[in-house]
Parts: sequence; C-alpha cells; structure tokens
Amino acid sequence: MRRRSRGAGWSSANRGNAVWPRECGAAECGSVECGSRECGPGESGSGSVLAVAVLACVLGLTVVVVPVSEALVMKQCVVAAADAAALAAADTASGVIAGIPCDTGARTAERNGASLTACAVDGVVATVTASSSWLGMPISVTARAGPPGASTGR
Repeated sequence: MRRRSRGAGWSSANRGNAVWPRECGAAECGSVECGSRECGPGESGSGSVLAVAVLACVLGLTVVVVPVSEALVMKQCVVAAADAAALAAADTASGVIAGIPCDTGARTAERNGASLTACAVDGVVATVTASSSWLGMPISVTARAGPPGASTGR
C-alpha cells in the first residue's frame, strides 16, 4: 500500500464523486492507515437501513398473522356454540330437559354468540348448524349430538 502523509486525504479529484475530508486523522479512521480505502464514509448508516427493513417485515407479518388468528378464535367460538346447541337439543329430545329441541338449541347457540341456521331431530339425535360472521366472512359449523349407541344417520 502506498502511504500518504497526514493531511493528504481523498478528494473528488482522485476518488470519483466521493468527497472525503482533507484531514484523515486517527479519530476518523481509527487504526486504519490514513488514505486507505477503509478510511471514508464506507457503510455508515447501513445498520439503520437494516433495522427499518426488519421492522417492516415484522409489521407485515403482524398485519397478516393477527387477523388470521382472530378468525381461528372466532371459528372455535362458533364450534363451541354448535356443540352446546346440539347437546341442548339432544337433551330436550331425550326428555332430560323440557321444551322443544330446536328452540332450546337456538337459545343455547345465541347465548354462545352464534345463530342457529339449521336444526334436525331424528329420534334422540340432534343435528344443528350454527353460524356467525367475522369481517364479513361467514363461519358455519355443523354438530351432532345424541346418546351413545343412537343412530348416527350414516
């Protein structure tokens, strides 16, 4: 490497469009030889660009993951409502609870945050469909309940 004397920093005349300080001292270059390629602006600020890129990726993933996870939670709520409505309708059909099976199932579904869209009772087996919507997307779940050994309709 060619040595340069103190005060002979790079200028636009000998380094393309780069304008570096005329003085190249130890404070600017650290332990790098004055006038070498390492002495200059280099990659200063590249960490900030990387940090912004990482934050943008995290924000993008958050925007996708949060709504999807909320939709899954909402679906599980509708599943729970359909199961509870089917159990209530089956209990009413078997005589454990007084009332009309589909009305009992509808009340149970509404108390669990869904609406009953279909209800069929075959003996003591109740089949219900509960539905709800999330961000305009319909969520519909069918559940069946009855005593053990009862006909499943298959």
